Amino acid sequence: MVNKESDLGVQIVDNLKVSQQCQQAHNRPKAAKALGIINRTIEYRDPVILLRLYKSLVRPHLDTYCVAAWSPHYTKDKMLIEKIQRRFTRMIPDIRHLPYEVRLSKLGLWTLEDRRVRSGARFSKLLRKILRKS
Repeated sequence: MVNKESDLGVQIVDNLKVSQQCQQAHNRPKAAKALGIINRTIEYRDPVILLRLYKSLVRPHLDTYCVAAWSPHYTKDKMLIEKIQRRFTRMIPDIRHLPYEVRLSKLGLWTLEDRRVRSGARFSKLLRKILRKS
């Protein structure tokens, strides 16, 4: 039996694996529902408009689960979270046929893994700065 604690939306499991957290992020209805609403209601598929909607309505829900504090290291967990962003990039007709990485570069986005790495680097830099002052 696996024991788990939940605090501030982050689940800590006694084996310290983040698979359950990733599963929760993927199954979390807010991000998928917001993306579905965008897909059903926006007829004019301008990349600029869709990108703004994605960044303001969908990605904050994914970032909640993609913090550097529990960055997933299993490929299956990373891919599970990345599915929603992949789905978004396929919504834009002009780039739908391109590989995922190319779609991201055309939209000026990073993979969620890259976002976690960058935020972790910024966090550690800030922490070092704070520790030097004290």
